[in-house]
Amino acid sequence: MGFLDRFFKISEVGSTVRREIYGGVVTFLAVSYILAVNPAILSTTGMDRGGVLCATALAGFFGTMMMAVLANYPLVLAPAMGLNAFFAFTVVRGMGYSWQIALFAVVLEGIIFFLLSLSSIREKIINAIPMPLKYAMAAGIGLFISLLAFKSAHIIKAHPDTLLTIQNFFGESFHTAGISALLALAGILITAFLLDRNVIGSILLGILATWLLGMICEAAGIYHVRPAEGFHSLFPHFSWESFTEPFKGFAGLFGSAFDVDQWSCLNSDKKGLALLRSMEFAVICFSFLFADFFDTVGTINGAVINTPLMKEDGSIPRLRGALFADSVATFAGGIFGTSTTTTLAESATGISAGARTGLAAMVAALLFLISLVAAPIFMAIPGFATAPALVIVGFLMLRSVKQIDLEDVSGAMPAYLAMAGMVFTYSISDGLGLGIISWTVLNCGKKGRVNWLLWLISIIFLAKYIFL
Repeated sequence: MGFLDRFFKISEVGSTVRREIYGGVVTFLAVSYILAVNPAILSTTGMDRGGVLCATALAGFFGTMMMAVLANYPLVLAPAMGLNAFFAFTVVRGMGYSWQIALFAVVLEGIIFFLLSLSSIREKIINAIPMPLKYAMAAGIGLFISLLAFKSAHIIKAHPDTLLTIQNFFGESFHTAGISALLALAGILITAFLLDRNVIGSILLGILATWLLGMICEAAGIYHVRPAEGFHSLFPHFSWESFTEPFKGFAGLFGSAFDVDQWSCLNSDKKGLALLRSMEFAVICFSFLFADFFDTVGTINGAVINTPLMKEDGSIPRLRGALFADSVATFAGGIFGTSTTTTLAESATGISAGARTGLAAMVAALLFLISLVAAPIFMAIPGFATAPALVIVGFLMLRSVKQIDLEDVSGAMPAYLAMAGMVFTYSISDGLGLGIISWTVLNCGKKGRVNWLLWLISIIFLAKYIFL
């Protein structure tokens, strides 16, 4: 324990080894849904589902371990929601590229990201963001992960007229989506009750209690297992095939980004089409890079604000190591066979549970690795069981709004647009973009409020919205 304390400087930040281990476990449980969701999304492109599960776990292990060692931050990396949907439904199914070429775009984006990490430009961008926007990012990410939680728990559903509506709990889908939503709501109240009573481990206990209630409902015939609709058994199922099939699929994915036979669609005998496809491919790479970069910026700022991990002046120490880990993780994830790997907003769950160092990240990384052989256990944890943790963390992150001077319209309005944008555009980076653009416009001409870097970022975001 002494070595861990010295290496991760645990005592220096006022934490303990036990607290860091707990924080790592809580964070992993909060992000473990990605082990089920990412394969489900990417498999729509023809990729082997079990193979993607392996690639997801390995990307999570590698990226999170890099974050632990290089930056000593309790941040977890894994293939991100949103970017995996862009990979599957836009690049492959929409634009007609093979999934091998899409993986190559991810690898190429990771290389560019890595080269940018060698310079100080990324740290300058992050440190140039005004404090009101940093507070807004924390609150916005809190609302964003709460939206993800409500969606994964089926508390809300799509509606053609109102976009979203609340679940019909006791309708035809009571035994699937209805009971899942009710269990999630019960879990939120249980977790909030434990948190209010200052019970140690309230977030983890909330996850386990909700899962246990779900298993009781399944055993009693209230919760129905319907895999075709996305409702799987809440009891772990162990078999030899459940252990071996993912590894067989992974063997066919690893290194597929460099399958040159799949690059033929970039060339054509038709005049001009080859150039058009090449330019289109460049746009794809830039889109991956843009979203990855600003998602990382928003997530790191939002997760560490109001904690000892951020300095009083708003700067973040050891930032280059964190960004370096993120870029290398994307590169490695593409080789493993998964979409863009980035820092996840759910990392705030472990930080709220007390995690302050890379030991928490190392614990989460090892759990990603263990999930390769214990996949049946982690795959059995439903979205409605992890949803309460995300909602509670979202509530805790919302408290940063108190730091924003709401009487200063030129500062509060951009902060509001950033928060609202993250939720309504379903994108952390787009919400941040709206905040930065509005800050630059409203504070133009005010001494010391806008520097050249904010102008540059605003122009880049505007160009992205106009041309992409």
